[in-house]
Amino acid sequence: MKTDWPETSLGDECDLLTGFPFKSAQYTDDPGGIRLVRGDNVVQGRLRWDAVKRWPANATNGLEQYQLQQNDVVLAMDRPWIEAGLKYSAISTHDLPALLVQRVSRLRGGSTLDTRFLKYLVGSAEFTNHVLSVQTGTAIPHISAQQIKSFTFQRPPVSAQRRIADILGTLDDKIELNRRMNETLEAMARRLFKSWFVDFDPVHAKAALRRQHPKLSNADLSRRALTNLDPKIAELFPDSFEDSAIGRVPMGWPIARLCEHTEAQKGLSYKGSGLSDAGLPLHNLNSVLEGGGYKFEGIKFYTSEFKERHLVHPGEVIVANTEQGHDCLLLGHAAIIPDSFGDEGLFSHHVYRLRIRAGSLLKPDFLCRLLNSQRVHDLVSGYGNGTTVNMLPIDGVEQPQFAVPPQKLILAFDGLAANVRAREIRFVDENRRLAKTRDLLLPRLLAGQLTI
Repeated sequence: MKTDWPETSLGDECDLLTGFPFKSAQYTDDPGGIRLVRGDNVVQGRLRWDAVKRWPANATNGLEQYQLQQNDVVLAMDRPWIEAGLKYSAISTHDLPALLVQRVSRLRGGSTLDTRFLKYLVGSAEFTNHVLSVQTGTAIPHISAQQIKSFTFQRPPVSAQRRIADILGTLDDKIELNRRMNETLEAMARRLFKSWFVDFDPVHAKAALRRQHPKLSNADLSRRALTNLDPKIAELFPDSFEDSAIGRVPMGWPIARLCEHTEAQKGLSYKGSGLSDAGLPLHNLNSVLEGGGYKFEGIKFYTSEFKERHLVHPGEVIVANTEQGHDCLLLGHAAIIPDSFGDEGLFSHHVYRLRIRAGSLLKPDFLCRLLNSQRVHDLVSGYGNGTTVNMLPIDGVEQPQFAVPPQKLILAFDGLAANVRAREIRFVDENRRLAKTRDLLLPRLLAGQLTI
């Protein structure tokens, strides 16, 4: 450590505020309402807004001190640390306006502590170790404002703090840009799937034009009704609907159960003693994002015994079969195994592997997004049962029905979606390298071991 850097504490250097007890009865669904930063919104190094609660914009009198500012650091005070890491974040311009809720603390620097530097101080291993050493409670571990303030550290000069924040902030900015690019790419793929295979927009468009021009050829109909589609793809959609067991579906699309096209297998009931920093990758419940998609941060590695049926390969689909509570934010949602962890891995008993049967028309990206679509997910998750822990029996991924598009249309979508997924994986892999570089630099910069 730098011997000329004074030792101090967070309580002496920063302004700490805990949030306001907003009444849930006054929450609003108005998208113009102000977002509330609750503990559930704070994850590892960023905020998530998929389950956002809002406060009426016209009801903020007297709440000025709880309005967050850019670069403010927020820390969850209940369950401040989970297996994925410390629940903290710095507020970005994309997060504002936002209000601070109780059981979340806001830290803001002062004249001797740069707020951007404060983010990296809170994100250090030393601060995490401090939290783990002082948090109290077993069912719901928590930390107090006074315990946060008691963290001691050696304070670099403000000029050095700013240079450290500049160096690490450049890496974080690139990581955030890549993450937002991935969100955009995934949203595009989901919108395309919904348009083609849920709302059947191309079929509606062709049907409407067919009623006006009954003698048009299919090629002319496709070209005129679907000007935004490749003509070869447009011709794959029919121009009418028919009744089926699941409602109105495009003409000629047969109805099938998931089990007719996939084979479901429950994963390995692993031993905690077999978990390691090496071994085979173990894809598990924490490998599936809420709402669907693969969560790279959730990977484990396993060195103990397993059976061949517990192996999984890149491109195969897994489905979460366990969830605390009954919100079904995770239960029944699917992800595709990436190739980032090698050619072979294992999957845990908290997920099912859905292997596409030989001869099936389905492809992984179509199957994954089918399972994550609202109608099919509602059907799958509807099989869940349990009191505290919601469990999905295997029937849930075998019995639900869906309309099967023509093979060429599935292939067309899969080609587009697989390309999007490959780009997403490249961004994720780049972010992992950037984060590794940042995490290697952070302790050395905080200890004054690198000349800036």
